[in-house]
Amino acid sequence: MARPDEATLERLRREAVLARERSYAPYSKFLVGAAVLSRSGKVYRGQNVENASYGLGVCAERTAIFAMVAAGEVAIDAIAVATQAKKIVGPCGACRQVIREFGPDAIVTLVTTSGQKETLSLRELLPRDFGPGDLGFPEPSR
Repeated sequence: MARPDEATLERLRREAVLARERSYAPYSKFLVGAAVLSRSGKVYRGQNVENASYGLGVCAERTAIFAMVAAGEVAIDAIAVATQAKKIVGPCGACRQVIREFGPDAIVTLVTTSGQKETLSLRELLPRDFGPGDLGFPEPSR
């Protein structure tokens, strides 16, 4: 997988900002959007969805990834995450693990609505990751 160019990452960031506007976050008011670039080049969007039973909410990153899987794809090249935070915010641990399942070499680009951005690899976000090899399985071919 070749690293996506800056124009592609910028398009992905814009998609994540748009996805953020569809968040359902009546409790935290913390809107998050994500956009996944699949290996095929298609972009899948997701947003956080909260629930009065807090543990039943789902993060934007997983919503986007699950939409990708529902469409029949299983490989992530890059993911963008957009928040309105005052500083760059990375995916939670659960989302990092789900990203790893479908994109062990994925590029993660983070953006705030004020325009701050940072791009790094999933391996930088999730060192010493847990994957199929830890269960005795080969890494799936994507």
